[in-house]
Amino acid sequence: MIRRVPPTGGEKEILYTALDRHRDVVMWKVQGLDDERLRRSMTPSGTSLLGLVKHLASVEYGWFCETFGRETEPLPFDPQDPEADMRAAPGETTEDVLAFYGRARAAADKVIRETDLDDLGTSWAGDTVSMRWVLVHMIEETARHAGHMDIVRELLDGATGDHPPT
Repeated sequence: MIRRVPPTGGEKEILYTALDRHRDVVMWKVQGLDDERLRRSMTPSGTSLLGLVKHLASVEYGWFCETFGRETEPLPFDPQDPEADMRAAPGETTEDVLAFYGRARAAADKVIRETDLDDLGTSWAGDTVSMRWVLVHMIEETARHAGHMDIVRELLDGATGDHPPT
């Protein structure tokens, strides 16, 4: 069933549901593919489905947890390799990356529940940002990469769509 953004809900509920719908699409786009196809680079820049999931997990932890002073697990950011979070490392399994995304979502959800939209945090770049801003940013980020995933999935096996069929 496709979750709908409540047309008359509260602001936080609307923002959270919009984010979570796109997160669900990310998980749907990787279903039914083997490890080789999930890792397959389908663009000159090296974009793969598994790499996009790893990146989204990293930014969930970064924007929600680090910004609001919460603990995260070690993140795959490397100043010597700016694309490290966009690739599954040779020793990482599909299960590892999907579990990482699941843990990042759960940690982010906890921060979202525990903060108000006007609560402020400090971003990785040193900017003061509100939870409202972070939610909007992560809706944009997740939707953008879910769209990339839609294209990559179509190139891999012809599957299309922005949400699972009902």
